[in-house]
Amino acid sequence: MATIIDLPDIAGWEKCRFDPIRVRTLDRMEGRRTEGMSLPTGWWTASYTPGYLFPRDMGKLDAFMMQAGDDGEVFRGYDPFRPRPIRMDTGKPLTGTKAGGGAFDGTAVLNAITNSRTVVIYGLPAGFLLSRGDYVEFRQGGLSSLHRIMADATASGTGQVSLSIKYGLDLQNFTTAAQVRFEKPSCLMQIDPGSYDGSKSKQDRRPSFTATEVFVP
Repeated sequence: MATIIDLPDIAGWEKCRFDPIRVRTLDRMEGRRTEGMSLPTGWWTASYTPGYLFPRDMGKLDAFMMQAGDDGEVFRGYDPFRPRPIRMDTGKPLTGTKAGGGAFDGTAVLNAITNSRTVVIYGLPAGFLLSRGDYVEFRQGGLSSLHRIMADATASGTGQVSLSIKYGLDLQNFTTAAQVRFEKPSCLMQIDPGSYDGSKSKQDRRPSFTATEVFVP
């Protein structure tokens, strides 16, 4: 099992790109016909650039660079500009009361898997709002699977909601035993070798790096 770390707790991120990749080829033929083929598994890529950093935060990122892949470690990469469902985001971690009772901290239960792209979630506050483009993470047995929500949805009075997601959930590795996360939903990543730029000057101290999702046992 790889060592899992978090993104550094610096003041904030100035710029981020967080996008999935799914390899797809397209062949063109006579008669305006096309044939395409896609690989079944996609993965996430990211680039991060913070705002101007003072020495303490600069040190945190310099240390993070040496911890996020050199010895096989991974970090929980997420989109800092959408760390929780957009219509529920107050700028603070998710809180509230579950419809069935108990404190809500952004985690829920995977109640049913209709198919790889449609899941039923339970354990939310009544009326919890989810929007197209929000993220949802499924976490099980040291693995994480991150997805985007494809349609707006609202939890029922019992705290249940059906979600359309993409890309499809890997049903060989994730079951209804998986934990569902809406607070900083993430995937496991490593910094791309050679991508870290930690140059320092009086005018510019904004180190940047790119990262790619990895699948670990």
